[in-house]
Parts: sequence; C-alpha cells; structure tokens
Amino acid sequence: MKKQRIVVGLSGGVDSAVTAHLLKQQGHEVVGIFMKNWEDDDDSEYCSSNIDFVDAAAVADVIGIEIEHVNFAADYKDRVFAAFLREYQAGRTPNPDVLCNAEIKFKAFLDHAMRLGAEKIATGHYARVREHEGQVQLLKGLDNTKDQSYFLHRLNQAQLKKTLFPVGELKKTEVRRIAEEIGLPNAKKKDSTGICFIGERPFREFLNRYLAHQPGPIKDERGRKIGEHVGLSFYTLGQRQGLGIGGVKEKGAPRGGGEHAPWFVARKDVETNTLYVVQGHDHPWLLSTSLVADDMSWTCALSETSGELGAKTRYRQADASCEFEPGPQSFALRFAEPQWAVTPGQSAVLYDGEVCLGGGVIASAAP
Repeated sequence: MKKQRIVVGLSGGVDSAVTAHLLKQQGHEVVGIFMKNWEDDDDSEYCSSNIDFVDAAAVADVIGIEIEHVNFAADYKDRVFAAFLREYQAGRTPNPDVLCNAEIKFKAFLDHAMRLGAEKIATGHYARVREHEGQVQLLKGLDNTKDQSYFLHRLNQAQLKKTLFPVGELKKTEVRRIAEEIGLPNAKKKDSTGICFIGERPFREFLNRYLAHQPGPIKDERGRKIGEHVGLSFYTLGQRQGLGIGGVKEKGAPRGGGEHAPWFVARKDVETNTLYVVQGHDHPWLLSTSLVADDMSWTCALSETSGELGAKTRYRQADASCEFEPGPQSFALRFAEPQWAVTPGQSAVLYDGEVCLGGGVIASAAP
C-alpha cells in the first residue's frame, strides 16, 4: 500500500489505539480524531467521554501523532438519537450503534477527515475490506468472537472505499499483546459494553428522561392479567429480567412441575398498551421461521436472484441458514430453523460466507 494520510478515529480504547500504531508502523501519515457524540450529561458518573479523551490523548502521545477533539453531538442528536426515540415510541427496539456507524462515524467523521486532507479513514472495528470484481466487499473480522460487521452493514461503497480496519485482521489477544509490547497506557482497559452514547448507565433510568411512559397490563398467552408494566418502551422481546412478576401457579397443579418456568417478553400491543409474556425459553410465541425487513441498505450490488444465505437477527448470534426473497421496498427471510425472539426494530443482516452483504430493519416476524 502506498503511503497515505490516514485519519484514525481514536476512542480511548485499545482497538483504535493499536489501529493507529499499525498504520504509523506502515509509514503512513496518521492523524487521530476523538469524536464527542453526546453532551447532555457530561458531569454524570456514567459519561466517560472526558476520561476517554484523556486516554486517547495519552495514546496519541505514545504513538507520536497529533489528535484533534471534534464535537459531533448536534449531528448525533439529529441523525441518530431522534430516530432512536421514534422507534422506541412506536414499540420497536432500535439498534443505535448501527445508525451511529452509518450517520456519524462513517459520514460526519468521514466528511471531516476529507476536509483535513485524508485519503482514508480507519477505525478499530473488527471487520475487513477487500476489493473484488470492481467493488469493495465488507468482510467479517478474523476473530469471530469479536466480529463487528453486523454493526457496519449499512456502509455503502463510497464509505467502504475510504475505510481501513487494521485490527480486523487480528485476534483480540494479539491486539492486547501489541498494546502491551509498545507500552500503550490503555493496554488493559476493559472493552466498552454500553450503547454507543449511553455508556454503562442503567438503560431504563436513561429512557425515562426522554420518553413518556404509560403503565399498562402484563398478560399471559391466555389473556390473564398477571402484573403491570411501567411502559412498553422499556421492554424488548426475549427480555427475562426486570418484569416484576413471579411464577403463576395453576390451581391444583402438582408441586415441582414446570409452572414456575421463567417469564419472557413475547409481544407488545401498542394499541392496547399491553405487554404479553410467556413461560419457557422455547415457547412458540418466541420462535419465528420468517421475517420481513425494510429500510434496506446494501454494501455491494446484489444478484437479482434470491437464494440461500446466512443471516443474523441480533449481534453475537451464529449465522442462520435462510432463503432470501428480495422485493422493491423490503425483503423476506425464511429460516431453515426457527429463530428466537426476532425483534422489530433490530437489524437483519445478510451474509454470503464471510462477506457481509447488508440488510434491513426488521418490520415483522411470523411463526
């Protein structure tokens, strides 16, 4: 690869730090950018932005590159957070990390980097890109326990052509080893597990500040009221914790039976403000053999014909074999095996082997 000016998104984490180091080692002119995407509660115990910037600046100092602090909070609120709230208010469960990548990290950030004279941008995502028959393909990261292509599936050809993912070629253990070897101050920093802007804060407490919530009945599959929810927006399909209901025992049922199996959220009826729950992980209401997704986005040109592919309906799940049926405004997937808790608002992402093709937002699922 010829030597280029590359702008790296430095988050304060170890993956982006090693990304910057690897590119500098290859002889590129590397500039670091720290993105601030949220500023509503900078003084909160959960907001790690200031700490992360200190870590990113320390990394830049060790590697020997410049770093710039850029505030994208207004863009984030307009492009990501507003959509996030709309989806929750409609009773769906959105994935803000997917939208953040498409709208902020690979749009607002990319545009800013180009204004700085960058030829490419790079991030610490576990994914890969390669040129194939005139297109750039998005591939899974080589460490399948860390692969983040699911979150990147809305990137288009223009974005992918300008992007590098150096750590996507490595295992996480190797990334940690490199960080320690070169003395990075964040070599042992824990991976972030929170939603991109919320961090590690209690999620219900956070949503409570932005969404109107109307309590309503919790019912079982027979329509019996067995509790009360605090607002449909605070629950997602498949949720087990925080329902506030215990086992409901049939009158005269023998002791030690399955009547105390755990409860799971199975359906949300927005019109009647009712939350439906069922007992048992494999209850039929939690299983789907097909789905319809809209708001499609493809990383590369698709074949016109439908066929068998793999799909993920949530992050960290194995690819599920499915039949892909494309349409003009949506697509359908029919699975070889029933899928658990397929959730409207989440992303259905398609794969052809290691190639991430793109996907859409789940609109509905059927048994």
